[in-house]
Amino acid sequence: MLIFVAMENKSKSFIITVDTEGDNLWRYHDGKKINVKNAEYIEPFQVMCQQFNFKPVYLVNYEMAECDLFVNQSREWLSNGNCEIGLHLHAWNNPPFHRLEGRYKGQPYLIEYPKEIMEDKFRIIYNLLCERYNQPPLSHRAGRWAMNEDYFSILNKFGIRIDCSYTPLINWEHSKGRTMGGSNYKNVSLQPSHIDGIFEVPMTVRMTDVPSHRPWYKRFRRERLPRNIWMRPAMQSLNDLESLVDMIEAEPQTDYIEFMIHSSELMPGGSPYCRTDKDVREFLSKIRRIFENVHNRGYQGRTLQEYFTLHHDSAK
Repeated sequence: MLIFVAMENKSKSFIITVDTEGDNLWRYHDGKKINVKNAEYIEPFQVMCQQFNFKPVYLVNYEMAECDLFVNQSREWLSNGNCEIGLHLHAWNNPPFHRLEGRYKGQPYLIEYPKEIMEDKFRIIYNLLCERYNQPPLSHRAGRWAMNEDYFSILNKFGIRIDCSYTPLINWEHSKGRTMGGSNYKNVSLQPSHIDGIFEVPMTVRMTDVPSHRPWYKRFRRERLPRNIWMRPAMQSLNDLESLVDMIEAEPQTDYIEFMIHSSELMPGGSPYCRTDKDVREFLSKIRRIFENVHNRGYQGRTLQEYFTLHHDSAK
């Protein structure tokens, strides 16, 4: 059941989500060791967030939940109220392991497995996070953005209250797992909603016909082709990100911006987007510019849990 959420409180929230995972999983293949060196590069980002009184939501997957360096750092941030720890599940390396045969060679989506295996995998990472942080996670993002009814029912069973897996306007069906493509979110709501008891906070994505400043787009500029831009600095130019903030500001019904990075993008060589030290410096500079922009517009840094509470308190 889908119930749309109206928000009377005009306070604007800036929600930072970090898919906190191993190094350069874009290059992962079966049997490859997953390193977690990017844990050494997260603290400067956390410090930057705190300079603006922003609070990242670290959506932690299995290998990072086992990384002592990250867990010890983030425990301190969490105890000081400077972050939130949520859950992120990559089906291909989250135990228990189950071989999935199919016609495609992409990393499998959790929703490709039978529900009992989905639940077993979820239980492992959920219990690990509870053990490592002495409290249960309440927020979640699916690996490779893929959700279905079975997945929402599992979130409910484990007491997860907030999901942020939806990417409005984007269809992942062309992005294959082992037996199928991903979820199609082209027609989902741009606004938060309740889905089977879970508070869904979609990624900030909008469509524009403003030409991109990226070189590959120049040959299409006369046509002003519509395209999606989302609050993901690794994939968008600074001009696109600033245009997106302008678009959100023009929507009286929208009270939040949801920003997203991968922890591995903070490390040279940790992703396809930041290969060198210079790339990382430029990436952090772009992030700072966006932080300055939204801060100057009056956005308040909130975790997903805080945003959930704000909505539900205002509804009482």
